[in-house]
Amino acid sequence: MLQHLIVALIVGGAGLYAAWTLLPAALRRPLARKLLPLAPNATWLRKAAGSAGGGCGGGDGCCGCSSSSDPAQPKPVTLHRMPRH
Repeated sequence: MLQHLIVALIVGGAGLYAAWTLLPAALRRPLARKLLPLAPNATWLRKAAGSAGGGCGGGDGCCGCSSSSDPAQPKPVTLHRMPRH
């Protein structure tokens, strides 16, 4: 009986973790804000509640591009040939 309870807790925790991880950030943020009063010392929850988000998960809104590059400047396209096996 105790083994069933332990397995149920492990499976339930794994299910909650998977649901939290796969939840879109637009839904995760309000949920984290509502859960924050229950666990005020949880830094991961505070981070999830306060992240403004960006295109790549960062708050700067840029994914590896430099801010000094001109958006009207054409960027070269590089084609790579796949090796045959």
